[in-house]
Amino acid sequence: MKKRSIFLFAALLMMGVAAHAGGLMTNTNYHIAFDRMFARGATFDIDAAYSNPAGLAWGHEGWQLSLNFQKPWQNRDIETTIPSYLAYPALGYTGYDVQQKFNGKASAPIVPALFASYKKDRWAVSTMIGIVGSGGFVKYDEGIPMFNTLVMGKLFSATNGAIRPGMYDIDSKMEGKQYIFGGQLNFTYKIADFLAAAVGMRANYYDGYNRGHVVANMQGADLINLQLDCLQKGWGFAPIVSLDFHQGPLTIAARYEFRTKINTENDTQELSARIKNTDPTTAAAVPYIEGQTALAQFGDKVTPYLDGVKTRYDMPALFVAAVGYEFTPQLRASLEYHFFDDKNAKMAGNRQDELSDGTNEFLAGIEYDINDKFTVSCGGQRTDYGLSDGYQHNTSFACDSYSFGLGGAWNINDKVRLNVSYFKTIYSDYNKEFTAEQGGYMGTGYPGKDVYSRTNDVIGIGIDYKF
Repeated sequence: MKKRSIFLFAALLMMGVAAHAGGLMTNTNYHIAFDRMFARGATFDIDAAYSNPAGLAWGHEGWQLSLNFQKPWQNRDIETTIPSYLAYPALGYTGYDVQQKFNGKASAPIVPALFASYKKDRWAVSTMIGIVGSGGFVKYDEGIPMFNTLVMGKLFSATNGAIRPGMYDIDSKMEGKQYIFGGQLNFTYKIADFLAAAVGMRANYYDGYNRGHVVANMQGADLINLQLDCLQKGWGFAPIVSLDFHQGPLTIAARYEFRTKINTENDTQELSARIKNTDPTTAAAVPYIEGQTALAQFGDKVTPYLDGVKTRYDMPALFVAAVGYEFTPQLRASLEYHFFDDKNAKMAGNRQDELSDGTNEFLAGIEYDINDKFTVSCGGQRTDYGLSDGYQHNTSFACDSYSFGLGGAWNINDKVRLNVSYFKTIYSDYNKEFTAEQGGYMGTGYPGKDVYSRTNDVIGIGIDYKF
């Protein structure tokens, strides 16, 4: 048997990848200043249009514009071990030991974000446009274990053990895309010399697709042939409120984003199944089972992709609190906390119920002006998702992490600033053990184990311009 396995229809449930920092469905890094410092919740610079809209009351008088570009690289790997899979003692078959690492490549093209603001006296208006949730392409050339074993088990049981692993080839290919584009508009007002408030609204547009096939064949004849081409689109809106207290070197800021309800609908171009009838008594008369009858053989693995099916991909409510302090005119530091209320945001299959808690993030950053021209900064972030075994699937998983970033800024002149950054995320592997029944496997009395792991690296460059 070729060591080629299956990714069947899975990216619908997977989070695509952008230059990702934030919650399970929410990105928080849009401006390069975040990538090089992380804790930006108390800033007055142009990136405050997202991270601290109320803080723009103390920002640049007049117009500002910022254009940012990030390039991410990420792996999403699954290492699966299932001893004695499909063991059948009555036939003298001791089973097939599944032990393989399935490498997932998740990438995105250059990810842009645009910021703009205008301030006059006590008023400010600002906007941010970017990929606010998920974002990117996911590809598994070697597949994922759950669908590999699904086909292996189906062939084994349908032939009463006559067709076993090693007697056929399995070929598959899958690609998925998932973007949530967002456009945000804020209005800021300085209530007093030390206090400002802002209100805003973000419109979010979900755009994704899943395309792929899986074919099991023996001696040139297809035993199983599954095909998918499914598109999804949907809209959602979220109000945003923020407050900023600023007095002397101290800034205290808070922001609350309401939940974004996003209900996507399938526009399925193709969802077909064709299964060889392996029963020798009827194979000659009915060589293939096709259409809905064949699809029914795969049950709930394919029903989420039927045309017209609606799926929730909510972005959770988000609470942010930040404290910034200017130790000297050249040295600034910030601490920040994020809470994503994931348990009250609807997900596909109500998977939010499996979480033990929402996502908690802790951020810290420091920034130093070397002189009038050059600034350096660094920062870190801890992300704890409240994960559980019930939440983790081959088709969608997350890992708690630490992120570290660094970079700098160059004031080319009084109007133009260049930002550059690099950040890396270090993930904790997630180990999930399961019985045969829990894993959807058959014919083995031994527990299996999935080890989920991820990597993430991002470089960025951006230009800020003051009119």
